[in-house]
Amino acid sequence: MTRALILGGTSDASLLAEAVARAGIDALYSYGGRTCAPADQPLPTRIGGFGGVSGLADTIRREAITHVIDATHPFAAEMSRNAVAACAATDTPLIALERAPWARAPGDNWIEVADVSAAVVALSEAPAKIFLAIGRQHIAPFAARPQHIYTLRFVDPPEAPLLFAADMIVSRGPFTLDGELEMMRARGIAWIVARNSGGAGARAKIDAARMLGLPVIMISRPELPERQRVESVTEVMQWLSHSTRLGV
Repeated sequence: MTRALILGGTSDASLLAEAVARAGIDALYSYGGRTCAPADQPLPTRIGGFGGVSGLADTIRREAITHVIDATHPFAAEMSRNAVAACAATDTPLIALERAPWARAPGDNWIEVADVSAAVVALSEAPAKIFLAIGRQHIAPFAARPQHIYTLRFVDPPEAPLLFAADMIVSRGPFTLDGELEMMRARGIAWIVARNSGGAGARAKIDAARMLGLPVIMISRPELPERQRVESVTEVMQWLSHSTRLGV
């Protein structure tokens, strides 16, 4: 009997949850708890962390999970590493639903860096208006460059005061190209800092930057352990179906 655990929080994870529900597969959807008002899912849902590798392994055993799908954000490195370790400890099949990263296109002016700290260093010394499109968990290091005027965009308002002055936008994507162009022009954005999340839902800001000739400091994805990885919901469903037929 298949019982899947979806480690979610992305639009791809929501599409997977819908497909799993339509197929009548027993499954549990898990949110990490980063968002105050997460989207409703058509599956039983839990919210919050597991308590590291051992906590996730305990959940897999307690909930009689037979398959784990890591559909978290490409930058949720700790959760993805924990999933690899917990599935190895419990001998549970694991697959990652991970969108392909964006590739540089003609006209893109990217400065590719390894992490957030490197992104701070890559900013110009001269004061500039900067759009930080990186999520609220990663903005603190930019306090080291207070001469800039920052625009931030979060799904939820921040729970604590920011460490630096910023123009705050509270909005949930996906965002359109026209909307991103309007936002950047209205605020006089000169630089963009983004993580290479991939996918269509967050792509508009990258296309807008190209059209406006703006430099983008692009943060590369973290290195993750080797694991089976696919890029579509269809491939995950095929994996679940094939595993079920084989009794895996």
